[in-house]
Amino acid sequence: MKSSPIFNWWILLLFVFFMGCSDDNNPEPEPPVPPVDELPDGVTLVPTEFDAEKEGTIYFKASSTSELYGYEGDVYVHIGVVEGSWRYVPAEWEENIDKCKMTRVADNVWSITLSPDIRTWFGVSEDDYVYKIGVVFRSSDSTKKGLDEDYIISVTDNTFTPGEISYEARSAEVIDGINIIDNSTVTLVLYDKDKNGDHKDYAYVIGDFNDWKLQHDYQMKRDDATGCWWYTLTGLDPQTEYAFQYYVYSKADGSIRLADAYTEKVLDPLDSYISASTYPNLREYPSGKTSDIVSTFRTQKEDYNWKVPNFKVEDPHALVIYEMLFRDFSDSGDINGALGHLDHLVDMGINAIELMPVQEFDGNDSWGYNPCFFFALDKAYGTKEMYKQFIDACHEKGIAVILDVVYNHATGNHPFAKLYWDSSNNKTAANNPWFNVDAPHPYSVFHDFNHESELVRTFVKRNLQFLIKEYNIDGFRFDLTKGFTQNSSTDQTASKKDESRIAILKDYYGAIREVSSDVCMILEHFADDDEENELAEAGMMMWRNVNYAYCQSAMGWPESSDFSRMKSNWTATGGGWVGYMESHDEERMAYKQTQWGNYDLKDNLKDRMSQLETNAAFFFTVPGPKMIWQFGEMGYDISIEENSRTGRKPLKWEYMGNEYRKGLYDTYATLINFRQKHPELFTPGVTFDWKVSASDWEGGRFLSSDAGHAAMVVVGNFTDTPIKYAVSFPRSGVWFDYLQNEQINTSELVEVPAHNYRLFVNF
Repeated sequence: MKSSPIFNWWILLLFVFFMGCSDDNNPEPEPPVPPVDELPDGVTLVPTEFDAEKEGTIYFKASSTSELYGYEGDVYVHIGVVEGSWRYVPAEWEENIDKCKMTRVADNVWSITLSPDIRTWFGVSEDDYVYKIGVVFRSSDSTKKGLDEDYIISVTDNTFTPGEISYEARSAEVIDGINIIDNSTVTLVLYDKDKNGDHKDYAYVIGDFNDWKLQHDYQMKRDDATGCWWYTLTGLDPQTEYAFQYYVYSKADGSIRLADAYTEKVLDPLDSYISASTYPNLREYPSGKTSDIVSTFRTQKEDYNWKVPNFKVEDPHALVIYEMLFRDFSDSGDINGALGHLDHLVDMGINAIELMPVQEFDGNDSWGYNPCFFFALDKAYGTKEMYKQFIDACHEKGIAVILDVVYNHATGNHPFAKLYWDSSNNKTAANNPWFNVDAPHPYSVFHDFNHESELVRTFVKRNLQFLIKEYNIDGFRFDLTKGFTQNSSTDQTASKKDESRIAILKDYYGAIREVSSDVCMILEHFADDDEENELAEAGMMMWRNVNYAYCQSAMGWPESSDFSRMKSNWTATGGGWVGYMESHDEERMAYKQTQWGNYDLKDNLKDRMSQLETNAAFFFTVPGPKMIWQFGEMGYDISIEENSRTGRKPLKWEYMGNEYRKGLYDTYATLINFRQKHPELFTPGVTFDWKVSASDWEGGRFLSSDAGHAAMVVVGNFTDTPIKYAVSFPRSGVWFDYLQNEQINTSELVEVPAHNYRLFVNF
């Protein structure tokens, strides 16, 4: 007999009811595995929402454009918990382990299950959390990737429940960053307010004082009026160096561990590569406790007793600057090594050193144009005290110290970048109040600061003033200032006069002047003359690149060897142009000689150095500040591209033992000494004239400077043949060959040897 349909439905409902009442005895059913032929290209998650305390399966189906499409070998995942950097990574990129091997489900389809639950699979500690997972699908030989970008999976982790936020105004006396209240008290302030006025869900302080664990006693308070989280630490030991981070979380972005952007020292997992001689007693990074860069503070700072507390640059127009990269200047590549060679610069007459960027940069081996912490000086070169000792030693020897600073951009390790980050596109997010998503100008590297933002302007001005006060800095060379604009531009339009850019730079110059009227501000600007002239009138100096012309003359080629752009105007305010034949960015003159030299310059070292001496004669005798790239005074002939452009370059201090290279150094010293002994020939009131175009090659190149009571004439022969020249002297009377210290007959032709010059004076 057939049962009725109504009876069957009642039986089914009773079954469902009793099944629902017995959850404790019957686990939840596994989510259905999607049919392979119905999987979409790319990633499929089962379940679709990952829970850190449950199992999760990742399916990957290679599309026809994927590198893994049609691949028959084994596929592995490179996988980790994402918190800024990747943590709990089971295997290195090229390491194949069974745990990370995917199962082939069908052609072009693979899967991997994180079991028995996601936390356990990764081995996440009990006081840590999983909010995001990063995945890369790769071939067994690591040469092929399933997707071009890292795939990020959001995860729910309810292991930790945050406390209720306490809304309370911070003290009016504290500012963003680390505020030392007294020997045992510090107030930490983290700005967190995006372009839309939103902020993260909560913030904690983790560090040495709570064993790097999330504890409700260390939950930060919220001050919406100032857009900040803040927390006051008490009971601190004034002799202890504390390490800490901010732990911030939002449902949209997961968790982030941030160092303080204003810290004066960071700890990094890469610190283990810094030698004890470079940085003695460097405390270890708290491995196993946290990840990413951490900040530090000590409530009782160590005072430095300056030997020369009031050094000042008397005349910025008389500067002869030596551009130095600590890394490549000595055997040790640090401050200690540079200190050992200061007399080499003193004897040459150098009166300023421009340090390539030393603010904390990513890694330990760099030119420094990849900054991540602006208030901390990089430990790869020494301690904070060593930096001060170096500056003090320079001042004792009459040498100013200029810092090359990089405010156009920062790396993704900068806390401001990490706080609002677009992980899917690996760039700063659209709601980031400090950075542009993409630079409006064509010169961008890393992540572009928005200098129209008051947050950025305040940060930069505060940093400039800190460096002056803390380190007795004498000047700044600003990198890539043409990028300090929000106006969209191309290669063709970026140099056009930009009023907003001018206003920004004047604002920064004003901040410097608030602290000291003697600190120089030099710009790598390369904009149109009308913009540079206005900046010069305001007191700033610009770089003046004449590398190509001096390289041409060094190689013995008249074409495009016109020096005339080296001569530039200067202003009563101290502004003007810093001319140079070489910089860190340019190919070395001596290297070009060995590759493309005319005459016998490829193979004849003596003539190569003589040609460079003649170049120097038409460089140092030109009024205005000058800059030398390190070792140019020895004829350094290693290409800028050796070991890659920014890679380490071989030391060649042995060059000083070669008579011809030592002769070039001596010429530099003689000419610089001449400038310093006779400053009247290089002042704004001087009458200056020269013939240095390509058409003057065979007939001789001439330079004259007439200060009234004193005058000079330089004659240069850049050819390979001795030539006699008729010299026009700006004044009648008795003239002397300065180098030979003998009187000359001004009515006779003057013979100048090949690849050589002569310097005449009337005193």
